[in-house]
Amino acid sequence: MSHAMLIAILMHHGGSLELPAEAFEPDALGGPDGAWHAVGMATDPDTRTVRISVHPRPDGDDGGITYEP
Repeated sequence: MSHAMLIAILMHHGGSLELPAEAFEPDALGGPDGAWHAVGMATDPDTRTVRISVHPRPDGDDGGITYEP
C-alpha cells in the first residue's frame, strides 16, 4: 500500500517531487528506515479526496490495514 501511495503522490505532482535532503534524516523519518511511523488514509466522499497522513506506529503486531468508513 505504501508503494501505491507514493506512486499516486508522484503522479499527482507530474511524476516527480523535490524534497529537501533533511526530509530523509533519521529525526524526520523516526529512525533510518521510517519504522517508527505508520501511514493513515481517510477518504472524504463529499470532496472525493483522500488525506494521507503520518501516525505513530502501533506497539506490537497491531499494524496492518484497517478500514474505517
